[in-house]
Amino acid sequence: MSKRDLAVRTLSAPWLGMLVRNCRLWRGLLVLNYHRIGITAGSPFDWELWSATAEDFDAQVAYLTRHFDIIGPDDLEHALRARSGRSIMLTFDDGYRDNYDLAFPVLKRHGATATFFITTGFLDEGQLAWWDEIAWMVRTSDRSRIEANQWISEEILFDEPDRSGAIHRLLNAYKQLDAGETARYVQFLADATGSGRATRDQAADLWMTWDMVREMRDEGMSIGGHTVTHPVLARLDAVSQDDEIGECKRRIEAELGEPITTFSYPVGSRDAFDDHTRAALRKHGFRWAFSYYGGYTPGRSDTLNLPRTAIERDIALPEFRAVTALPQVFA
Repeated sequence: MSKRDLAVRTLSAPWLGMLVRNCRLWRGLLVLNYHRIGITAGSPFDWELWSATAEDFDAQVAYLTRHFDIIGPDDLEHALRARSGRSIMLTFDDGYRDNYDLAFPVLKRHGATATFFITTGFLDEGQLAWWDEIAWMVRTSDRSRIEANQWISEEILFDEPDRSGAIHRLLNAYKQLDAGETARYVQFLADATGSGRATRDQAADLWMTWDMVREMRDEGMSIGGHTVTHPVLARLDAVSQDDEIGECKRRIEAELGEPITTFSYPVGSRDAFDDHTRAALRKHGFRWAFSYYGGYTPGRSDTLNLPRTAIERDIALPEFRAVTALPQVFA
């Protein structure tokens, strides 16, 4: 039995789970990251982006408000300096419309706050994100495989019925590419799948509007930056990174009429950002930046690399309780 399975089983036992939760086996800051709320319901897009159903998210937020302090960016300094206490920060990446339609009402109902990191180009241009377009190509293809090619050394069979394994492999290949190769790779997949490129109609009502973002801000939510086009920043040169970060901040501040100080790295793995990224963040006045490879912060830390733990759609409430009770096990 893995440590994760043991933790879930332990915390599922009513008396023992209560004992562990009440013992407060950690202190500091745990940042939980979500992307989409709802159900896949046969969507042609990337299913890995769905973090929870509306019902599961409601149960998660209800649990968190009973057992933890849910904080926003203004509370980060205190949370990282405190010698006691367990603070939870809820974050959402990208700017999907279900964040407004489904997550926002839950947060308001429970009196909780969250930080929404916005990819400004998605709101402004209304096109599919590269991961959703690649998933759409595979799921709508009438073919059964992609032959080995210059980007992928072995053929990829489309695993039925949902083809999720093939999509996962193709997305991982994209994330490793230099910025100059990504457009050619996506066009290759459009041809190899026979699906072509997605039209803007495919992304109708997929993203929030700026009015929605302002309403959430006015109701106590926080807004942060997540670039303009969602590239893997470390695959860009220093000038291009600066453009993605600076223009994202300028665009959000123009819409909100106030400064923003928080940022989350697209993809967020250890190799997704570098010293050029940090320099651009400092130049443009960002104070806090969040990665996405697991972990929590037990005290003062690197303010431009605050770890986040992913919440995914296969996490049931017992495992969610385990993640928040023993984050050191699930890091």
